[in-house]
Amino acid sequence: MPRPNSKSELLQLSEVNFLKLLDFIDQLSIKEQEKLFPKGTLNRNISDVLMHLHHWHLMLLNWYDVGMKGEKPEMPAKGYTWKTTPELNKWIQKQYCDIPLDKAKTNLKKSYEEVRAIIEQHTNEELFEKKRYKWTGSTSLGSYIISATSSHYDWAFKLIKKAKT
Repeated sequence: MPRPNSKSELLQLSEVNFLKLLDFIDQLSIKEQEKLFPKGTLNRNISDVLMHLHHWHLMLLNWYDVGMKGEKPEMPAKGYTWKTTPELNKWIQKQYCDIPLDKAKTNLKKSYEEVRAIIEQHTNEELFEKKRYKWTGSTSLGSYIISATSSHYDWAFKLIKKAKT
């Protein structure tokens, strides 16, 4: 499915890609789920990838909370710019590298539901109209949500699949 352009497409693709990712992981043996990825990847195992997704959910939730109060959120995170996202991702990996896989799955599912609730409470226009909210700049709320959900889940699926084949 192409990039979502409506609330229903966003809800559908985020759920499809989320479930595809979790189903793929669950089809692996426990040993395979916990096995380290080949050297050269930032995220060293499935837990790292899931916590990466979880942390990006948390950042999106924070941006949303701050932005919807009429304030300017620190994006992507305090002390980082969009150009320094690779350094931010390294920081994220270090913060969560000891999280067990079962906890990573639980955390991700919880934050996924919180992001999904935001999608559900908005109209198409609120999600996809560019410059509707001052805090989203020249883009739309939906663009930020797509980046943190459906697109990110697809990235994670491909990364894990590549590491496991």
